[in-house]
Amino acid sequence: MTTTGRFVEVADRVLVLREPVLAVNVTLVLGDGAALLVDTLSTAGQAAELAAAVRAVTTDPLTLVNTHHHFDHCFGNATIAGDPPRPVWAHELAAVAIRDEGDRLRREAYAELHAGHPELAAELADTALLAPTHTVRTEAVLDVGGRQVVLRHPGRGHTDADLVVRVPDADLLVAGDLVEQAGPPAFEDSYPLQWPDALAELARSMSPATVVVPGHGEPVDAEFVRAQHAQLVELAWLIRAGHTGGAPPERVAADAPFPARHALAAARRGYAELDGTA
Repeated sequence: MTTTGRFVEVADRVLVLREPVLAVNVTLVLGDGAALLVDTLSTAGQAAELAAAVRAVTTDPLTLVNTHHHFDHCFGNATIAGDPPRPVWAHELAAVAIRDEGDRLRREAYAELHAGHPELAAELADTALLAPTHTVRTEAVLDVGGRQVVLRHPGRGHTDADLVVRVPDADLLVAGDLVEQAGPPAFEDSYPLQWPDALAELARSMSPATVVVPGHGEPVDAEFVRAQHAQLVELAWLIRAGHTGGAPPERVAADAPFPARHALAAARRGYAELDGTA
């Protein structure tokens, strides 16, 4: 299962590679004598091809960042980091999940993929995991070859451990799966009542010209993020109203601004938030 992709510059010395199977974005930030790679794809094989694509652009030492702990963003850590490993940054809860719950993450990833992408599922089942070596609770500022790069946790949203990466001098933001362009947001591990606040936090650092790299799909702008924020606000309102009125999650999903399967997962997660079980 190959990446069959290459890096394309989307802002000043910031490049993006899109893996074609799941449309996952990997972002490469270039400094003077150093570079930073955001996310590492799903398997050792994908990561090996990703490493080759990185080397075609730069041979400078790498620092790695995981936007969260889902397989398609971090299972390539061990291959990319090498031995001894390069620094790998993530939110502290993502680091715990990868370190302590690797078997669960593999099982869930296999269950998600085996029907539609059996080759990828089989490969990731055998991929060794590497937990992040450096963690963020709220914010960390890195120096990447003279360039400031800000890692920030804007709050719970797609997961409880989302991390965004801002490159101020390029007016670019890597949003991970807090923002999605290739399809609807994924809600299985989400906090849909808090997700709008996380996007509002992102918006405060955006200008009209900000380039936003979503977790999957084409780069977008601040207007796209505002539109997705409005959909998530509507969804959160529907969940609260449905829960208060005793409506089943299916009723909420029927009225939601997302496809039924995604909306039902969101409604169930939102009800769990309100019941104190999420």
